[in-house]
Amino acid sequence: MPKETGRKVIASNRKARHDYTIEDVFEAGIVLSGTEVKALRMGRASLIDGFCEIDGHEIWMHGVHIPEYSQGSWTNHGPRRKRKLLLHRDEIDRLESKTREKGQTIVPLSLYFLDGRAKVEIALARGKREYDKRQALRERQDNMEAVKAIREKRDR
Repeated sequence: MPKETGRKVIASNRKARHDYTIEDVFEAGIVLSGTEVKALRMGRASLIDGFCEIDGHEIWMHGVHIPEYSQGSWTNHGPRRKRKLLLHRDEIDRLESKTREKGQTIVPLSLYFLDGRAKVEIALARGKREYDKRQALRERQDNMEAVKAIREKRDR
């Protein structure tokens, strides 16, 4: 059987880009059990309530839902257990110093397989206020209307 290549996205957290201003992005490995990997290969996961926490020079991901593997036995995993992330020490130290600032947090953006290995894309993010969210939606809508007007003028 040939080795898996490329990037296969399992789950993405689109709401995080709406709720947070993304400042820096990191790619991390995940420590998983066998049944979790099988459940991910079936394409089932949810990052909606996920967040990361640094505890004693280790980074842990909480709230990510990977459902139990349907053919699993007593060795099945807990769907919302905390999972250790694998990053270089200097990256963890940088994240730790940044998250001490007010309003900074670490959120998972996407979960994917890269060349057969499970990876998660995490971001250092700052929470948006309600008016920031409305302004971002308004800007996106204005850009879409401008592109539409240009397209209509060009087609005439």
